[in-house]
Amino acid sequence: MEDVKKKENKNKNIEIVTGDPKRAIRKLSLPIMVSMFVTFSYNLADTIWVAGLGTDSLAALGFFIPIFIVIIGLGNGIGVGTNSMIARAIGAKDKKKADNAAMHGIILTIAISIIAPIILIFFLNDILILMGAGSVTPLTSEYATILLIGLITLLLPSVGSSILRSEGDVKRAMKIMIFTAVLNIILDPIFIYILNLGLKGAAYATLVSSSVAMVVIFYWLIIKKDTYLNISKEDFRWNPKIIKGIVSIAIPSTSETFTFSIVSLVINFILSVTTGPIGVAVYTAGWRIANLAMIPHIGLGTGTLTVVGAAYGARKFKKLITAYDYSIKLGLTISISSGIIIFIFAPQIALIFSYADTNLIPAIAEFLRILVIFCIALPLGILSSSTFQGLGKGFISLFLTIQRALLFEVIFMYIFAFELNMGTIGVWWGLSLGGLIGYLVCYIVTKLYLREIDKIYIKS
Repeated sequence: MEDVKKKENKNKNIEIVTGDPKRAIRKLSLPIMVSMFVTFSYNLADTIWVAGLGTDSLAALGFFIPIFIVIIGLGNGIGVGTNSMIARAIGAKDKKKADNAAMHGIILTIAISIIAPIILIFFLNDILILMGAGSVTPLTSEYATILLIGLITLLLPSVGSSILRSEGDVKRAMKIMIFTAVLNIILDPIFIYILNLGLKGAAYATLVSSSVAMVVIFYWLIIKKDTYLNISKEDFRWNPKIIKGIVSIAIPSTSETFTFSIVSLVINFILSVTTGPIGVAVYTAGWRIANLAMIPHIGLGTGTLTVVGAAYGARKFKKLITAYDYSIKLGLTISISSGIIIFIFAPQIALIFSYADTNLIPAIAEFLRILVIFCIALPLGILSSSTFQGLGKGFISLFLTIQRALLFEVIFMYIFAFELNMGTIGVWWGLSLGGLIGYLVCYIVTKLYLREIDKIYIKS
């Protein structure tokens, strides 16, 4: 009886992925959004706990964050690549390939979890010094080394969650992410203050909570075996094409993280020239709202990737196009609604991030109101990139990101700030209008690509 129930649950999940694309996107995206909001809250809480240790600890955390984001971005990239491969195999009704893709994703993650720490720990101090860590280099290095040694516990839950999402089991993926975030929030003060471990305590708290998540996810996948996909070494067959397929999505996805980092460095540089630390502080505070505004669209993007991948694998091109169009409509509904809220309540939102220095409130509020243009256009870019990732076209996704961020945003910021002599306000307008045009290009390119797919459908 229990086996029958397990089989029914497996089939229901697959039916969601391969069924009505509109329903699938709603069902898959909402749990992802919820878990990401919880994770965002954890990251905020983590920073607050570390801030209590003083400026040096907070600075040490800040210097490792860019490195950490790239590493986690690579893990997430493997997860996205694995998700895409599995979804396309499920759509093509090739379960053996789907099972094998999941195993390849896990093995690739384990390999990176072993190789990356060996390389990074050896060069860590040199990298931190080049980044300007200065006197906090030993503190940053101590914190970073702990996380790097336990990197496998951070990356494996990511690929495990991607495997669950690829077969439509988003609720369990959501539950374990929420559990991890809540556990981390609880453990942070215990390890940092009660056990008096300081910044090291924050690293240990992260590893303990992610280890629990790793054990639970792989208990479901390997021991309990109540998933659609079968994860076992007996069924594993080494396939370079699968590795190539995963990496062709993972590398562009990770490169997009590099691109975002470059843009942030450019913005900080321009602001340091125009207004100095005040402009950087305004950008840092206001950009948190942009990150928050991205969450629903990243959730939608993950759902869209899975549905598009399954439809493409099944050669159901009309369903693929419907999935993209529906996700764009849903995304614009969310972005316009959130944009109106940000515009109206900009001063109140600014107060949350500048309670220690109320003089910044007008400047942050002005930035937020200009940034609304950028936020409204978000789904056009994020969902277009996710669609190409679902199709297995990771480098087109990367191209779309580069043209928006490095071409339109950077050039527009320079023109508005310096050529038009608008200073800091010019940076905000350049970022927003450059982002808007870049996102429109993403949408147009995607629609043209899908139009060609539609022609193939008509001919067939």
